[in-house]
Amino acid sequence: MNLNDYIRIVPDFPKEGISYKDITPLLQNPKALDYCVQKFTESINTEIDLVVGIESRGYFLATLLAKHFNAGFVPIRKKGKLPYTTLQETYDLEYGQDVLEIHEDAIQTGQKVLIHDDVLATGGTAKAACNLVERLGGEIVQCNFLIELAFLEGRKKLSTVEVNSLLQY
Repeated sequence: MNLNDYIRIVPDFPKEGISYKDITPLLQNPKALDYCVQKFTESINTEIDLVVGIESRGYFLATLLAKHFNAGFVPIRKKGKLPYTTLQETYDLEYGQDVLEIHEDAIQTGQKVLIHDDVLATGGTAKAACNLVERLGGEIVQCNFLIELAFLEGRKKLSTVEVNSLLQY
């Protein structure tokens, strides 16, 4: 299966000069979704306790991966979106900073964690998610991404963890 057939390129979104990679067609196709889950799970040969999904498009496949591994799902969200006590991690954006949060009781020391998001770009969001998982004592097995924008070199920020992406642009 060629997953590129299920990625819609939207020029000049969200601003001029950006070629947005829209995963909506992939999400609408059950065979493509199954293929993604199969490909992601083939690269993991250890038990997974939790799958951490990064807000919001990371949730789509993260929950399917959690089900496949018979593991729990943990959301990481932007600041102020989680209802319970949280840990926060600040990370840099192109122009400024943002904050990710995770519930303080979401991960127990030693739990094996798979982190998933839809896109790896500059790596700031993924690195912040890794930091949160590690601060709670989780052991990161792998970081998975449907799409990697390789020219932005986000993988460099994740040099201490295994990274897997299904599509590279």
